[in-house]
Amino acid sequence: MGQFMVCLMYGEPAAGSEYPSGRRVKDYTDLCDAQYKGKVSYRLKRPTLIGFAFSMGEDPFAAYSDPEKYKAILDKVEKKLVECKPNVKAYWSGGDELLNLVRSGEVVAAMAWDAGGWKVNRDNADINFVAPASGALGWIDTFAIPRKSKAVDAAYQWINFVMQPEIAAKITESAGNFTASKGADNFVNETAKKQFQTSFPPAAIDNIKWYPTVPAGLEEMEGLVLDRVKAAN
Repeated sequence: MGQFMVCLMYGEPAAGSEYPSGRRVKDYTDLCDAQYKGKVSYRLKRPTLIGFAFSMGEDPFAAYSDPEKYKAILDKVEKKLVECKPNVKAYWSGGDELLNLVRSGEVVAAMAWDAGGWKVNRDNADINFVAPASGALGWIDTFAIPRKSKAVDAAYQWINFVMQPEIAAKITESAGNFTASKGADNFVNETAKKQFQTSFPPAAIDNIKWYPTVPAGLEEMEGLVLDRVKAAN
């Protein structure tokens, strides 16, 4: 059972940089600050729509049952993302692509996944991975037991085994992202433990926005918004 987050990654300003050292990226919409023109990256995918909506004071998940309200939120986010285009160096599509942009200094702030953010932080301590003020976006990959399985008891034994914090920590050490096993961070190496606890203090964990099931029709609506943002000048 893996736990994933969409958060923010930013680099500390270098000497002689064009943006002020007093400024820090704290939320999704900070990526649109004029001082980061041509220096940010995020994906043109639904997590960006959702993250920006929360950062703009909306609750898109609460609007899932009301298509008209959800469309109004998307319209607001679309306008913001079009205004933000001058800041975007590239819309990243793969984790390695984003990490290379950050390592090269071409990008100084981005939306990112947890494992990638911690990986680049290990290479360069000046690059930090933080939970946005409006809340990280989270989802959990779960176990599934097929219908008519013949070894259900054994399957549950396996699930219970790998969800033990000590065992889950071994999975984290191998995969790079943390599992949903509470307390597993106490059994990983000190670097990973510090990264996790720094990025996700208790208040940030409590503020995670967990993805609910997406109702039919909303993804088509989101796709049209993303297409218009991409095509906008």
